[in-house]
Amino acid sequence: MTNWIRRKQSALLVATLVAAAGLSAGLGVPAGVTTASAASGSVTHLTLWENYGTEANATVLQNLITAFEKIHPNIKIDMVSQPAANYFPLLQSAAISHTGPDLTVEWTGLFTLQYKSQLENLKSWVPASDLNRMEGLRWTANGFNLASGPYVIPLEDQFYIGYYNKALFAKMGITSPPKTWTELYADCAKFKAANITCQEFGNGTQNITAEFYPWYDMSYMMIGAVPLSQWQNLYNGSLSWTSKTVTAQLAHWATLSKDGYTNPDVLTSQYVLESLAEGHAAMVVDGNWSLAWLQSNMGTNVGVYVPPYSSNGAIHGVVQYPGDGISMTAYSQHKPQAAAFLKFMTTTQAASIVAAGGLIPDVKGATTSDSVSNEMLAFAAKDGYTVFPMLDNVTQPNVVNAGSTILPDLLAGQLTVAKAASEMEAAWKQLPKTQRGGTWASYKA
Repeated sequence: MTNWIRRKQSALLVATLVAAAGLSAGLGVPAGVTTASAASGSVTHLTLWENYGTEANATVLQNLITAFEKIHPNIKIDMVSQPAANYFPLLQSAAISHTGPDLTVEWTGLFTLQYKSQLENLKSWVPASDLNRMEGLRWTANGFNLASGPYVIPLEDQFYIGYYNKALFAKMGITSPPKTWTELYADCAKFKAANITCQEFGNGTQNITAEFYPWYDMSYMMIGAVPLSQWQNLYNGSLSWTSKTVTAQLAHWATLSKDGYTNPDVLTSQYVLESLAEGHAAMVVDGNWSLAWLQSNMGTNVGVYVPPYSSNGAIHGVVQYPGDGISMTAYSQHKPQAAAFLKFMTTTQAASIVAAGGLIPDVKGATTSDSVSNEMLAFAAKDGYTVFPMLDNVTQPNVVNAGSTILPDLLAGQLTVAKAASEMEAAWKQLPKTQRGGTWASYKA
């Protein structure tokens, strides 16, 4: 599907969702955000850079800007789309020359902290009463300690999650999604026998790298291997990438392709969601930001599940995390106005706009009327799943960058498990000592 078609569908979908979706919380504006008067002075123009491409996030962010400008007619925000694959280098270059935006989309976790010198600590700009409305802010603060002040206001509550085609599962007589590697292989064998791709991979949803982004899957491989309390061991090296714990999971993952359970073009496919929607593939692993598109093309036929990458009984954890949001640049010449927009993002009015766009609000107490989003939220809230962060947000960025090339090559059969693990370990060993200390809090960019 071409990008302009997807944009058109996204716009039509959001228009429908705005009318249909709602929040139980009422609309409101927090203390400190005032309605500007058009007669009070000249208009301040801000620039906001984003790297969402055709994701629903882009439309939601524009809807937030439109609503904010109605409250503040003396502030105008120009949203500029930048290429995802080159986004962060562009930001770095613009920061050096002080020619970048006032506001910028940032990933949270260690991705944000490596750029914190270019960003404004929001503790002095957004009142604590507003910050307290948001979930997961500690992942945007130095040392993951909220007391030190956050650098990002999250746009949404995100999931790395699995989607499946209910019609294909019913056709094969499979009554529920798999919960372990063993169950996954058994289901995949049935789909393969019916000439249906069991699990589709490709670069169709986030154009971050030339190949597909492997960290959705890698997050669940680690969830299926070690408890959350041990995730820092991968960060600090006490759990090596060449350890049996890690390589066993990589071997299971590589088996999916080796046994013919994936599409043969895992490195080049651009139509992952389309394959699921059109019935060519039974399952994909993606993010909740793709849910709106899937619902518009599959209706109630789209199902949601936790990727079953576990050999230790049923998978026990789910990735639920504020993966991205908006930051203020340290060199912005309009910080009070930029801060006003960040404050607005913490309101229940903003949360209602996020929910109407098919995303899950990060504002505390806000709810969504979307049934599939509520299924995702129920994994932790009702079913007892442990909530995990996104592995790529708590793994050193240089290791993430290396893995974004190494891991796809492993799945494609171009690297052995031993070679892939060795290259990942080498990427970790090349880090400066200040980036591989005892805890995440010791990370220094």
